[in-house]
Amino acid sequence: MLRNVEPELADHIPGDDPRARRFRRDLNRLNAFAMTDRAMARALLKHTGEVVPRELIDLGAGDGTLMLRVAQRLAPRWRGVTVKLVDQQDIVSDPVRNSFAALHWNLQTITADVFEFLQRLESSVDIITANNFLHHFTAEPLARLLGLAARRTKLFVACEPRRTHFAREASRFVWLLGCGDVIRGDVVTSIRAGFVGMEISASWPMRANWMIEERETGPFLHIFAAKHQNRL
Repeated sequence: MLRNVEPELADHIPGDDPRARRFRRDLNRLNAFAMTDRAMARALLKHTGEVVPRELIDLGAGDGTLMLRVAQRLAPRWRGVTVKLVDQQDIVSDPVRNSFAALHWNLQTITADVFEFLQRLESSVDIITANNFLHHFTAEPLARLLGLAARRTKLFVACEPRRTHFAREASRFVWLLGCGDVIRGDVVTSIRAGFVGMEISASWPMRANWMIEERETGPFLHIFAAKHQNRL
């Protein structure tokens, strides 16, 4: 199944629209079902070892709920982390902000285009993550995004949809989980734009001093990690 990136309906709905709020609830439900937070937390712990990062940037963070669930898994080992949620809309709720504070994580929300944000970033950060975000980009902008990230981080980890026939067919039954019409269409589109094999690695701009891992995890998720061996 060839990779096919198409516009997703949720990307064109204002953040305060009732359909957008329903979409975010449904997306959080699907992420919980796929255990996306567990996959991301495990990948981060694997590639950081005993090192506790000072700063983590999450690209395309949405309402912050998924990264909060990741943080809740990491908090017993990671304290005092500064997490920056970057998105084109600031839709992070007060309960999410309060939950980060309860973990002793320092939350910052940044409303910006991710390309512009990464270009303005002056110093290297410990970790950059992307959850269900890279699949929105075709080959050329994806390579550009990864190139910007590679110059500005010590560790990059992404968790994306896995593009398989099984995942595509299974996604047609998300209505059984109570999902609404917006996500029922978008989840199929997301899987068609997802990744298999070493497709993200092929777009990573650097090889020297980088340790790269790319693999499937479970029936629905695809993990990519790039760690600079001399930085973290």
